[in-house]
Amino acid sequence: MEPLRVLIADDHPLFRHGLREFLNLALNIEVVGEASSGEEAITQAEALHPDVILMDVNMPGVKGIEATRQILHDSPHIRILVVTMFEDDGTVFAAMRAGARGYILKDAEKENILRAIQAVSHGEAIFSPTIATRLIDFFTTQASTLPKELFPSLTDREREILQLIARGQSNADIAREFSLSPKTVYNYVSNILNKLQVADRAQAIIRAREAGLK
Repeated sequence: MEPLRVLIADDHPLFRHGLREFLNLALNIEVVGEASSGEEAITQAEALHPDVILMDVNMPGVKGIEATRQILHDSPHIRILVVTMFEDDGTVFAAMRAGARGYILKDAEKENILRAIQAVSHGEAIFSPTIATRLIDFFTTQASTLPKELFPSLTDREREILQLIARGQSNADIAREFSLSPKTVYNYVSNILNKLQVADRAQAIIRAREAGLK
């Protein structure tokens, strides 16, 4: 199996160095480059074709969220994991709208960052526990159900599963919640993404919020 090619984009050299040293010891990961600004991240993404970019939010010049948007416009196959100290709702949702597949905080354990890299490389949406809790609180305090008229093409069960996806639950979590097989949940999720005409779970979460889950 080819190693995952990772680009680290962060304006703090000590953080980049520490993360690179850790990732270089991990199996199946190759750090192919570093960037200290949004502009560098865009340039290196085009030149190096990484599988995953670890993107800081607050960098000189072009910020991380705008860099994410530009990179994914040209290279939608790249997975971007935001790694930052910012945990406000506005920044989290802006990163998701830009196309980031995950959002974790810099104070996360390095092993958790490693798991997040592997998860987003497989197309999963992943968040730090603190961010996941904020998202769950946001959704559950604003609305307990998703009205049928918002997504009339979804069945009742698909609507329920979309609700859990929006709360950050994995396929395994959903399977346990409804006593379904993983394959059945996978099929439900695929149907939901197709009906919503979105590419992945992160975009489905955004659609749910923008449609009224707020």
